[in-house]
Amino acid sequence: MTQSDGLADWVAPTRSALLVVDMQADFAAPTGLLGQAGVDLSAVPAALAAAERLTTAARAAGVLVVLVGLSTTPQSDSPVWRERLRRLGGDPDLDMAICRAGQAGAGFVGPQPGPGDWVELKTRYSPFGQGDLAARLRARHIDTLVVCGLTTECCVDCTVRDGFALDFHVFVAADACAAYEPDLHAAALKSLGLSFAQVTTVAALGSAWARP
Repeated sequence: MTQSDGLADWVAPTRSALLVVDMQADFAAPTGLLGQAGVDLSAVPAALAAAERLTTAARAAGVLVVLVGLSTTPQSDSPVWRERLRRLGGDPDLDMAICRAGQAGAGFVGPQPGPGDWVELKTRYSPFGQGDLAARLRARHIDTLVVCGLTTECCVDCTVRDGFALDFHVFVAADACAAYEPDLHAAALKSLGLSFAQVTTVAALGSAWARP
């Protein structure tokens, strides 16, 4: 059996969840904080479109969709993170204002929450470091995660590594992920594929979920 032959079984809807990570305005929209700061967002639109196709395919197949989002407050700001930014010459008050709870920058772009979806808010890179997401997934008999989102080398990477460390099977939809620098995107996918996940595509996953 080849990898493509087995994919439909490995990501069967009864055992899988799709995690869409941090596709939010501050990370992805020209009007968001990173866009206003001049970060190159040129790789983002294609990933957003691919994530929308993947989310549509997942819902049609009955796969649980989990919209993961960063949601920060001044109270959740880590003193260690603030000090790291200060040592790097940044402005912690500005840099840590990203995806503030209740602000437009924290809003989802690309896939939007739909009926039956879960919304998982976090204050760190991975949704598994806080709360009970892993336990709730296991209560649904889910043992497989399909992950996409922003950015490949940061929150996607951390989510995949944590998921694998918690003994979930993990797949990464490469074309539904993006980084602001192409070399970081490629390097992150290579690292994840070597040690933590199987890297695949939206088309392959869509075909697997479309099988009867």
